[in-house]
Amino acid sequence: MDFSSIFSSLGGGVFTLIAFVVVISVIVAIHEYGHYIVGRWSGIYADVFSLGFGKVLFSRVDRHGTKWQVAALPFGGYVKFRGDADAASGKDGEAMVGLSDAELRHTMHGAPLWARTATVAAGPLFNFALSILIFAGLAMSVGVEKSPLTVGEVIELPAGTGDLRAGDVLLSVEGLSLDGSEGLRTTFDALKTNSALLSYEITRDGQEMTVLGPQLQPALVSAVSPDSAAYEAGLEEGDVILSINEEPISYFGQLIPIVEASAGAPLNLMVWRAGAEMPFVLNAQRRDLPTADGGFETRWLMGISGRYAFTPLNEAVGPVEGLTLGFNATKRVITQSLSGMYHMVAGKISTCNISGPIGIAKVSGQAAQGGISDFISFIAVISTAIGLMNLFPIPVLDGGHLVFYAYEAIFRKPPNDTWVRGLMTIGLGLILSLMALGLFTDLVC
Repeated sequence: MDFSSIFSSLGGGVFTLIAFVVVISVIVAIHEYGHYIVGRWSGIYADVFSLGFGKVLFSRVDRHGTKWQVAALPFGGYVKFRGDADAASGKDGEAMVGLSDAELRHTMHGAPLWARTATVAAGPLFNFALSILIFAGLAMSVGVEKSPLTVGEVIELPAGTGDLRAGDVLLSVEGLSLDGSEGLRTTFDALKTNSALLSYEITRDGQEMTVLGPQLQPALVSAVSPDSAAYEAGLEEGDVILSINEEPISYFGQLIPIVEASAGAPLNLMVWRAGAEMPFVLNAQRRDLPTADGGFETRWLMGISGRYAFTPLNEAVGPVEGLTLGFNATKRVITQSLSGMYHMVAGKISTCNISGPIGIAKVSGQAAQGGISDFISFIAVISTAIGLMNLFPIPVLDGGHLVFYAYEAIFRKPPNDTWVRGLMTIGLGLILSLMALGLFTDLVC
């Protein structure tokens, strides 16, 4: 039974809602636990740890005096530290009056600056740590490509696969030398032939030989992106695109200019799926994509990923290499997110690239339907985004509190309480405006 079949009896809306709640709950729980545990280590007591808002459904008080609760609205959470007036860690002046120095030390607003800074910063850092661990775990479960490049599995194709077999070590294709996946990409860029079968030079059982094998990168769908044109049209992993608007397709690279030229107009596809030919109609979507130089380019996309006609054989990855890959993946999400935000503010790309709660919920459901690996990977991406957003220097967010602490460190005194309350109100207005913009793009774009 695959992951999505757990909810196979539920309607699409219910499935999407459940997936969204799971994503948000996991990310919020990790974020708030970061605040809580580092606060406790730093000597700051927490009165309430809440998963969700509103009416309390379940609660218990632990031996440290913290009330752990689950509330009715599962779209967020908070830790209310001693001395806080609210979930945003505003100062409760009345509660602070009359406390001894020892009691003040255990409040958020009476603790040393280093303890407050560490406690606030821990939330986003725990989000980044979750992302790194998830990406590392996925890398360790899948492994990395074996060197020299070796065939792991040959994919079934409409025109057959020739004599290429699992375990063959690849040397060249049509006389073009190979050197790992980079060599495959270079060869594919240079190799534009409509032939269904190509000449492969291989080593098999210690002997070099030449065999016929499949088109290097046929129009084979390896993955369908959530919330994409291909997803809406009903394409699935393993489909092979035979033609577009009756124009025969032999390799994946032929799709790109045809889809770009369509500019969103309907495309009539003939697709091979498990031995049968099936028609589909698809309208490509306009997307702004990051480029290698840090910029963006606007393209029309189907929302599918291609793959080679065979799966390279992978080797196991150890913890150190896995964590390195996880760190790099998280760093890449942060870099692309910041670049995207800059380009939207500068007016270089559309604000339709912002997703609000409806868009995130929709993609959550689609990622869950794609399988457990896709769903967990999506959690890692959103966890990184939530951690990054909370570091923005906006009052109410963690980044805003860190700015206040930086002010205190520089001027040797905390900012004026009246000013802080006013800035917190402005910050709340900014957050609500961003949420409204996200909801607007969900409905309009």
